[in-house]
Amino acid sequence: MKRYCLALDLVNDPALIAEYEAYHREVWPEIKKSITDSGITNMEIYRIMNRLFMIMEVHDSFSFEAKGAADVANPKVQEWEQLMWKYQQALPVAKPGEKWLMMDRIFSLH
Repeated sequence: MKRYCLALDLVNDPALIAEYEAYHREVWPEIKKSITDSGITNMEIYRIMNRLFMIMEVHDSFSFEAKGAADVANPKVQEWEQLMWKYQQALPVAKPGEKWLMMDRIFSLH
């Protein structure tokens, strides 16, 4: 089992942040299925102000490339991503088209 941590910002607008959180209380079933079908066994998203932090636990066979290809081929995932982009903004260091960016672990107690 592997763990990945990623970061993304939200548009810094309290009303939009509230809408974003509301969508995440009721994530579409097709989106949940696309997540689990890709080999992600657990996913959590945390927020402070407009900064998001995601923890993903995945099977050893999980691949970001395979997940990305499956997402591009899934119209419901594309609809969700288009909707979420209304609320999200790339981190300042993101390249064009990048959303969630991988974080580097700098400490582990174990």
